[in-house]
Amino acid sequence: MRSSSSANSLSTNSAPKLKVTLTSLPPRRWAVIIVTAIAAVLFAIGLMTALSRLLSRPAPGATPADPAVTPAPVASAPAVPKIKATLFFASEDGLRLVPTEREVPLAEGAVAQARSILEAQLSAEPPAPLASTIPKGSALRGIFVSERNEVFVDLDPAIRTAHPGGTLRELMTVYTIVNAVLTNLPDLQEVQILIGGQEADTLAGHVDLRRPLRKNEALIAVASSQ
Repeated sequence: MRSSSSANSLSTNSAPKLKVTLTSLPPRRWAVIIVTAIAAVLFAIGLMTALSRLLSRPAPGATPADPAVTPAPVASAPAVPKIKATLFFASEDGLRLVPTEREVPLAEGAVAQARSILEAQLSAEPPAPLASTIPKGSALRGIFVSERNEVFVDLDPAIRTAHPGGTLRELMTVYTIVNAVLTNLPDLQEVQILIGGQEADTLAGHVDLRRPLRKNEALIAVASSQ
């Protein structure tokens, strides 16, 4: 019995004992580990940024799409009010003035409205088969209305130099101007034509322009009744 007990005691005392000892790292080693970890994180961030930029670049030879451009709204000019006015053109046989209705800009006051009508008359294209009595290049220099409602119409000298001449043609030109003013503005009484700011004896040698002229009803063609 003793020998058994001694053996047990011997075996127990002779078994090796394992000891785990955790030794702490020195501060310098911890600093190296932390710096290495931070560097690894920064490297990963830089790598991801570089990949993102690389993937967002267009492929070689590809044309970048132009950004959509929204056109700026165009401000529309306010509509100019208009009135219907009677303009005159020579008849097909050249013996009468045919009244024709056209729209002209509305103006404030007799002087401005007379200017609007005359400018339309000087530049108007006649409807077929009628003809214009105004030479090409004719222009209005100015207009004045006296206290007695007399209208002074100052024309550019081009109307004289470009006029084809002839008594009837000259008559038609003069009364196209006179009738256009007095038909549309009945409160006005007479029209005197000036050329180049000066009183003129005639336009082309036949019709007396030294005095104001009244509306000539005899030259106006009468509309045929249907």
